[in-house]
Amino acid sequence: MNYKISPHNVTIEELLELLNKGKRLSLSPESTGLINKCRLYLDNKLEKSTSPIYGITTGFGSLHNKTISRDQLNKLQENLVKSHACGTGALVMDEIVRLMLILKIIALSKGLSGVQVITVQRLIDFFNEGICPVVLEQGSLGASGDLSPLAHLILPLLGEGEVSYEGRRIKSKAILKKFGWTPIVLQSKEGLALLNGTQFMSAYGVYIISLAERLSAFADIASAISLEAYDGRPDPFFESVHKIRPHKGQIETAKVFRKLLRGSQLLARHKPHIQDPYSFRCIPQVHGASKDAIKYAKSVILTEINSVTDNPTIFPDEDLIVSGGNFHGQPLALIFDYLAIALSELGSISERRVYRLISGQRELPEFLVANPGLNSGFMIPQYTAASIVSQNKQLSTPTSVDSIPSSNEQEDHVSMGANGATRLLRVAENLERLIAIELFTAVQALEFRRPLRSSVYLEETVAAYRKRVPFIKNDKLMYDEIAKSVEFIRTFDLDAVRACFPAVR
Repeated sequence: MNYKISPHNVTIEELLELLNKGKRLSLSPESTGLINKCRLYLDNKLEKSTSPIYGITTGFGSLHNKTISRDQLNKLQENLVKSHACGTGALVMDEIVRLMLILKIIALSKGLSGVQVITVQRLIDFFNEGICPVVLEQGSLGASGDLSPLAHLILPLLGEGEVSYEGRRIKSKAILKKFGWTPIVLQSKEGLALLNGTQFMSAYGVYIISLAERLSAFADIASAISLEAYDGRPDPFFESVHKIRPHKGQIETAKVFRKLLRGSQLLARHKPHIQDPYSFRCIPQVHGASKDAIKYAKSVILTEINSVTDNPTIFPDEDLIVSGGNFHGQPLALIFDYLAIALSELGSISERRVYRLISGQRELPEFLVANPGLNSGFMIPQYTAASIVSQNKQLSTPTSVDSIPSSNEQEDHVSMGANGATRLLRVAENLERLIAIELFTAVQALEFRRPLRSSVYLEETVAAYRKRVPFIKNDKLMYDEIAKSVEFIRTFDLDAVRACFPAVR
């Protein structure tokens, strides 16, 4: 299978398919032509121009006033890549590195960056052969692009640094030798084109937004089972309630619940209580607001991945080379903060439902075991959930409000979007564990409502879950069951879910 990279826009779904379906990339003739045209224009411009051009015939950042001689222009770009590879911390996971490769290829394919075709082709070769440059998590300010992580991404093209290949971490020189490739000799502007850009932040954004959509759908499923187990009322999901406060996510969530709960014996039975706690009654409002946040964040990420974010930008048809600020990560930094809060709230309300289920209310046994006292039952999974919720609250402090000047204050305002991106992944992974704990608890509680049944859809979901996680009769190692619950969320076929409520597509 082959996918041609063109200068036209891609969707996030297409990117994820490229990542997961084993497709190979190639450059379209249109992109090849645009890249060659831009490179030729730049070469001709350098031959004729006597004026300094930032980053091409000058130094970088606060060194922009240092002119570089023509015989040193290639060395300038090589030095840039080497000197900026200053990352530290944990390794970035291969899936995100592969997304970085795709996004850098897409950005360069628009023919506004002045690179060689062979440089873009080598990035494509790395992707096609499953070669992942070793990129470290810390080092980007999210402003002059993701300089440090992108430098690590590019180092192997020069035969420097390391790569991950077939499960092993090896020197880049060895991988070039294996495939018979010679190191790329960077031409004027190329190092800057490769290092400027938001592909580190954007790759995290693409990866996380897909996870967020999945977790939003599962939050609805787990909370619907919780509602049934808690003997909750249907009233808060009535269509008329939401027509008079028509936030899109709220309306969608209520619609989802009406579909998920259709035909439930539990929901239809008489309720002696006239009102449910907010963690159940306000599910449409809370889950819905997070859905709206996810959709907005996705729209920003979609714009970003289809943008040219290096600097300076070359416009051959207008005879312009412009030094601007498209590398600044502020749009992503803000939505990463917004999304962290939105996902944290899904986890916060989830933990409250877990607490209600184990607290001995509404004829459910304390801690959801038949012999509380001898057995602690589900007491400590709620502790774990509370701990994770607290951590997510701490992690949701905005990163975008921080800025530390760099490069002798030439770069005097930065986005800190890269820190927001890596933090956001932790928040999302924490939410996955919280929803797993709610699912674990809710399915256990539902057993105490038998022989009454929930809806066909929820009963089928519970049956699939029970194939992996048993009913807890007596105390056992609970961390195993939580781990199985996390795996269930990761692998459960959501096509049926999306067919049930297309609003969350």
